[in-house]
Amino acid sequence: MMLPHNLYVLIFFISSITAATDVVPGFAKPGCNETCGNLTIPYPFGIGPNCFLNRWYAVDCVSSKPYLSSLKHLPLLGIDLSEQMVLVNVSLSSKCQASVWNSTQIVNLGDSPFLFSMMHNKFTIQGCGTAAISSHGNDITWCSTLCSQPSMSSRIDNCYGIHCCRAKVPYYLEAFSVNVSSNKSCLSAFLVADNSYVHDLFSRQSYDGDVSSIPTVLRWTLTNNDYSKASCNYSFSTHELHMSENTSVHTGKCSCRSEIEEGNPYLSGGCKVTEECTKCMETSGSCVYKVSYSGVRNFVCDHQFGHSRSKSSSLAIFLGVGISILALILTALGFTFYKIIQRAKDKRRKKRFFERNGGLLLQQQEACNGDLVDKTKLFTSEELEKATNYFNENRIIGCGGQGIVYKGMLADGSVVAVKKPKSFDQSQPEQFINEMVIISQINHRNVVKLLGCCLETDVPILVSEFISNGTLYEHIHHETTEIFIPLNIRLQIATEVAGALSYLHSATSIPIYHRDIKSTNVDFGGVTTNILLDEKSRAKISDFGTLRFISIGQTHLTTIVKGTFGYLDPEYFQTSQFTEKSDVYSFGVVLVELLTGEKPICLSRFGGNITLVAHFMSAFEEGRVMSILDVKMVKEGGRDVLIKVVDLAIRCLNLCGKNRPTMREVVLKLEAIRMSHLSSGVNLDFEKVKYNDEKEEELLMLSYGESTSSSIM
Repeated sequence: MMLPHNLYVLIFFISSITAATDVVPGFAKPGCNETCGNLTIPYPFGIGPNCFLNRWYAVDCVSSKPYLSSLKHLPLLGIDLSEQMVLVNVSLSSKCQASVWNSTQIVNLGDSPFLFSMMHNKFTIQGCGTAAISSHGNDITWCSTLCSQPSMSSRIDNCYGIHCCRAKVPYYLEAFSVNVSSNKSCLSAFLVADNSYVHDLFSRQSYDGDVSSIPTVLRWTLTNNDYSKASCNYSFSTHELHMSENTSVHTGKCSCRSEIEEGNPYLSGGCKVTEECTKCMETSGSCVYKVSYSGVRNFVCDHQFGHSRSKSSSLAIFLGVGISILALILTALGFTFYKIIQRAKDKRRKKRFFERNGGLLLQQQEACNGDLVDKTKLFTSEELEKATNYFNENRIIGCGGQGIVYKGMLADGSVVAVKKPKSFDQSQPEQFINEMVIISQINHRNVVKLLGCCLETDVPILVSEFISNGTLYEHIHHETTEIFIPLNIRLQIATEVAGALSYLHSATSIPIYHRDIKSTNVDFGGVTTNILLDEKSRAKISDFGTLRFISIGQTHLTTIVKGTFGYLDPEYFQTSQFTEKSDVYSFGVVLVELLTGEKPICLSRFGGNITLVAHFMSAFEEGRVMSILDVKMVKEGGRDVLIKVVDLAIRCLNLCGKNRPTMREVVLKLEAIRMSHLSSGVNLDFEKVKYNDEKEEELLMLSYGESTSSSIM
């Protein structure tokens, strides 16, 4: 039987909190109880009337167990003044034998000063299925598990997608919902304190689901007015906590002035010099706190200078000055030698990385093949550090599962995109170099040009041309975008993307499969930019972190399933065999996005459907596909043109890969549709119709004649 999780939390998590707020008298407001059971309750929290800052910090002590009364009596497990955190128990969301998505509200912090901590919690699911966290109606993170081998262990060591999945929380949250989908057994989803999850819930071979509540970390905030009431007259600092892309909250924090003080900085006179330091200073000693490698804080009383002055104090001062000067000289010499040694080590390290990453092999290939010279430029690590301001966070333009992308400016003034991959297969440098050589020779106006790489780092860094006009996602999905993309431009973008894929599939020396075609810049784990637009709205395919080469004559590639939910070929997901038709399926999803203006995943707009593809196919089968297309585009374009594009998208999304067209066939079809749209006039009649979407609005809709297809309305 699993031990109660409260006991585990007290052992592993609250022990760190107790160390951070080593209990001394005066943590609570004078005249108030300081403890409830074994837990210290420091001000601004308090037990009883006039013992807390305001009602949100009131603590009820029932049977020696503390509860936050203002938050529906959430059990309180720990309080950390230094980090402004509290550890509480929240209910566990679990679904059994259910195949539909249900939304379960876990905790709504409302207008309270508490937020779910982004730094100290992980979104975790255990079991078989998929779960997502929603905030303000939008999914912000999700996790999905596979359960092909039910007997496999659910230990945290194996939490990589089989029976167990973890994801980071991108923002501080006031409230969230958990959407759970499971078609096998049971699925549990929860926001859990990171340390307690690792050490407690999975301490056994499997999680038996007996626990009905989960330890979660809340960050508490205080306004300037709150700090005035709290008598915060020590060290004061402010912080900005992001709650979404466009929303943040500011909070401050009080702390004691120095490490030799301890106590509660939120109380007047709450910080005092430690008792051990006071005794040390009484003997003319100097207080020093040293932190060991294990994180233990040790106190040392330094009596280096003695505790009394003799009559020869002048000589002592002279000797002290002389020794200090000598020490400075020795320090300067030591620093100089240190820098020389470090430069030598750095040079050897870069050489070792260069050889390990295949640099010698690349030089050999360039020496044997003159056509490869200057095709792939070798950048130095210093060049890229200067170009990106030492990889400053302000230069980040993308961060996804494959790596982080920075905007950089080279010494000649050219702007580039610098990508630091997260991993590199050190056992196959030859394959990496061969792929680099092939990619660097790709010369297509709709494929982002790879300019070169840096092999002097632990993981090779890639440098490519910078595309300035953002992603296709930002142009068709961003809520603040007011510019409408006309049908002709959408057909142009689709044709260019299809042309680039056709080039990769059949025109390169070795067929190349992209494996992650998508318009979106969010892949539920970060940011990738796979379809970009330049200043002339020309499409550019990028992000070759998942592409694979295939030998001529091969029909498929067997790999671990990788891709983005909503774009993934179902046939590839079931068989792990990626073919050129898998790229065709992903392109079909992009084509539907261009037609509808909808995102590939939207739980709130597709009714019972999870994905845009399912919504689109359902509308097609029911003969109402024209009703879900982008209204402005329908108003602008001709019915015959849209029907042809819809038919092409249906062919690309065929569940059987053999029945899908090739990318070359897709290109020819799109070019014909686009030429037809440009060369023929479209006569449109308009009428006003009304629809009800929470409120009645008026919308101009096209009035069409007799349908040319019984499947499309």
